Amino acid sequence: MAGALTGLKVVELGEMVPAAYAAKLLADAGAEVIKVEPPGTGDPARRRGPFPGATPHPERSGLFLFLNTNKLGVTLDVARPEGFDLLLRLAAQADVLIHNVAPPVMDRIGLSHARLSEANPRLVMTTIAPFGLSGPCRNWRAEDFTLWSAGGAAYLNGWPGRPDMPPLKTFGHQAGLQTGAHAALATMAALVGRLRGAPGQHVEVSGQEVIAAILEMNFAYWPYAGLVAARYGQRPIQPLDFLECRDGWIFLCCVEEHQWRAFVEVMGSPEWAGEEIFSDRLKRAAHWDALKPLIEPWVREHAVEELYRKAQARRIPFAPVSTMGTLLGSDHLKARGFFVEVRHPEAGALKHPGPPARYSRTPWELRMPAPALGQHNSEVYGTRLGLPASRLRDLAQAGAI
Repeated sequence: MAGALTGLKVVELGEMVPAAYAAKLLADAGAEVIKVEPPGTGDPARRRGPFPGATPHPERSGLFLFLNTNKLGVTLDVARPEGFDLLLRLAAQADVLIHNVAPPVMDRIGLSHARLSEANPRLVMTTIAPFGLSGPCRNWRAEDFTLWSAGGAAYLNGWPGRPDMPPLKTFGHQAGLQTGAHAALATMAALVGRLRGAPGQHVEVSGQEVIAAILEMNFAYWPYAGLVAARYGQRPIQPLDFLECRDGWIFLCCVEEHQWRAFVEVMGSPEWAGEEIFSDRLKRAAHWDALKPLIEPWVREHAVEELYRKAQARRIPFAPVSTMGTLLGSDHLKARGFFVEVRHPEAGALKHPGPPARYSRTPWELRMPAPALGQHNSEVYGTRLGLPASRLRDLAQAGAI
């Protein structure tokens, strides 16, 4: 059965996570994506782990394999005139070009929507840049850690009042994944506009602004509540915190008065719970430094699942803190078929995260594993663009593909 985006043609040009993830979301929904990589070295994601057996191999990177399912793969040096000409020809046949080429490199090679739209006025070109295409930071490069920090998320994971402890970064490429997801949505919005008769357009996505845009209400936190939002900052209401159980962590949430009363009963109605300083959620927050040490020993006596079920039975919204192991073993996720096995000719069978969204009529599907470097050069350049075999050999010998 056709996917939701079957028939949509996408060219992806970039490296690492943001452009690749944006294009993956479209590919997994049915779009045809041609991934363009530099000849010889390929996408730097091929050199990032994890690797099965811990031995680096360009066709076995778990990061690359996850980001590039359902894509055709070609190699192309777009900095060469003959390489850029092939990119123009690919763009002429596409609906979308998604890239995260650095702005200074864009300027140098002439990668602009104006130039590409001469060949294809309907083209939607989505540019992902760390700090956007204007402003004093336009030409700066950035790794995921830089954007997580520049967007403000590292501070939210910080430790105010603990100068000995630094801000924290979430593991992995969360800034890149968030930027890619936003880029995919913005691309689809431009395509919907095109369906209504608008021409193709240039979509610009700033990684820093994506992170800053998802910081919830934290820009209003200080003028609204006089508080600095952060992981271990003072919360205006309590209990609302992570506590350690016998076998893991659980998030306590019982800020409504009926939830707190139910939790006190679950704990056996200890005498200290009736103290005036714990009589409402504002006072409990103001005296959390006294209340938390009273709760911690009781919580530590329980297993996560045991305490979660006790709270759930009393309609107290506690939440177990899932580990990667508990997620992989989750009966709920297994029942929904979230994790899917992908068999790659070089890396073997690996489990991948499945669909972040599901469609009732146009199913999500992993049709093929990530491509090997240059795997589809002949199909794309020869069959689709009509280049003869002799021309392909010349381009390969010159390092253009």
